[in-house]
Parts: sequence; structure tokens; C-alpha cells
Amino acid sequence: MKIKLNIPEKLSEMTLGQYQDWLKVSEGKELDTFLQQKIIEIFCGITLKEVMQIKASDIDRLVTDISNIFVEEPKFIDRFDYGGKEFGFIPKLDDISFGEYVDLDTYLQDWQLMHKAMAVLFRPITLKRKDKYLIEDYESAEKYDLKCMPLNVVFGSLVFFYHLRSELLRHILNYLANQTGIKVSPKLMDSLKNGVGTAPFMDLQKATF
Repeated sequence: MKIKLNIPEKLSEMTLGQYQDWLKVSEGKELDTFLQQKIIEIFCGITLKEVMQIKASDIDRLVTDISNIFVEEPKFIDRFDYGGKEFGFIPKLDDISFGEYVDLDTYLQDWQLMHKAMAVLFRPITLKRKDKYLIEDYESAEKYDLKCMPLNVVFGSLVFFYHLRSELLRHILNYLANQTGIKVSPKLMDSLKNGVGTAPFMDLQKATF
């Protein structure tokens, strides 16, 4: 029986939804025979019944090939096509609203909510001029389901956002202080300069093989 396999060769050929499915079954577990089957089922788009038809000698090779994809260093990509629309990363993170930041902080705590975090960071482009662009105003993370977005875009944006996160929160706190007259404690600001004081960021390596 011939089985058609769509074997991914790079992160851009995997989706966020596939990665979330993998995490559901793999977190906290050793890579055993069942998880080897699930890797192939999830990332090659076939059923477990079809996986069982694959030659035993090919299973290890497939698992190794898929695992090696996660060694790829993610690069920041600010735009991608999705569902017939071009989505863009928030052009200027300094302008992010407090509501957007709170939603991000919530969704980034759970990989099963990562598609919602992506819906905060990426939205359809409404105006484009050379290298600059504008995106839709933020309404809700429920507006667009980004589970099928490329995984390389997800990883790259998370690394990018992580590096800017403390600086962004400092900017938001200063803005709130100017608007409300409530001063931010020097201790908190010092902690942000040192990269602490915010909720722990999701470890990109926690779910790799």
C-alpha cells in the first residue's frame, strides 16, 4: 500500500496548529514509540493507521528528519500571506495599547493560546508604501484564527518580541504615569532594565525534540 507523505523540510512548512497539537501529546513525556508515531501523523498530515503502514526502518529516519528542523534558527519576518490577505507585525511596538499588552501577556503564557497572541501581534495590512505599512486596529484576538500560520513566523516573532518586552513595558508604565500622575517605583523600573519583573516568557525549546 502506497502512502503519500508531505514531509516538511523547514519550519515554514509547518503550522502553529501542528505545533500546538504536538505539544498536547508530548509535553513532559519521553520520546517513545507512540510519540514517534504522533510526530509523523501530525507533521506529515496522515492518520495513525497510515503511519502503521510505514516500514519500521523508515520511522527513525522520518522522526530524525522532522526533529532536525527545530534546530533551524528562527528569523524575524514582519509580513506573511494568509487566507488571501497580507498580515503584518505591529509596525511600531511603542504605540501598542495597554489592552493589547495585557492580552499578549495572557496569551503568551500558554502555547495552546499562541494563535491568539499572534492575532494581537499580526493583523491585515490596510495601507502599504514601500517598506512601510499600516495594519488594522486591534479589536479582539478572536477576529482572526491564525492556527495555520507558518511556524517560522511564529518563532521569529516571539524571539523578536521577547527582546523588546522589558523596554515595551517600561514605555507603557511611563505612559500610564504621565496620564494618571501615579509614579512607577524606581525599584520596578530597575528590575525591568535588568530584564525581570515581567511574566516569564514561554521557552521556545520546551517542546522541541
